[in-house]
Amino acid sequence: MPFDPRTSFGPRVAAVYDDVPLGDETAAVARLAELAGPGPALEFAIGTGRIALPLAATGLRVDGIELAPAMIERLRAKPGGDALNVACGDMAVVEMPDRYPLVYIVFNSIMNLLTQDEQVQCIANAARHLTDDGVFVVENVVPDPMYGLRHDRNGVDQYVDAAQIGPERVSVEVGRYDRATQRVDKWHVGLSENGVALEPIALRYIWPSELDLMARLAGLGRRARWGGWSDEPFDGRSLRHVTVYSR
Repeated sequence: MPFDPRTSFGPRVAAVYDDVPLGDETAAVARLAELAGPGPALEFAIGTGRIALPLAATGLRVDGIELAPAMIERLRAKPGGDALNVACGDMAVVEMPDRYPLVYIVFNSIMNLLTQDEQVQCIANAARHLTDDGVFVVENVVPDPMYGLRHDRNGVDQYVDAAQIGPERVSVEVGRYDRATQRVDKWHVGLSENGVALEPIALRYIWPSELDLMARLAGLGRRARWGGWSDEPFDGRSLRHVTVYSR
């Protein structure tokens, strides 16, 4: 069956999506609030509002675009969730009526678009939503250490990672990737006394330099790149990057 992100981020995933920290969320909110100025701000792939809600709590108006209805439903159930203007649809094509000094996408969500064309289209859409002096911010992993990009002895690019080991549950991530398309297909496998839980996901990984070229196609140039949200230097050892683009 073809991968469908609408169902893969369904009710079961949405119910537990907030259980595991996804980087330094407090620092992310602080930096985004600084970059947004008086706002408003627009989040692509707003999800359950893990960043948007605390950002809105600083006084900013935060709008969002989200593909999965179950994630929006989870956001709406949280305090303040009903106050956010969220469009349900594809962040590569949905257009909001306003323009924003800050458009951002975090948690590697740009990689949920599975082709280079879709990713290019997404960045162009972000650029369309910016005010003349606005910035587009992307938080994303660096593929090399994240996926161990090397051929194994059988010529199959794959990996297994023990994501969590505890007395009641073991979580394992199993994946394969295609160098030609940069697509990763993987399963989050949960093992517990209640049985086996399988959660599929697919993504297309992006090199930082490739992301820069996509931004240039949209008329944006790189203003800054850090190894995290607190001005950590970006270098060859960095596991992720936070990049700021502007006109």
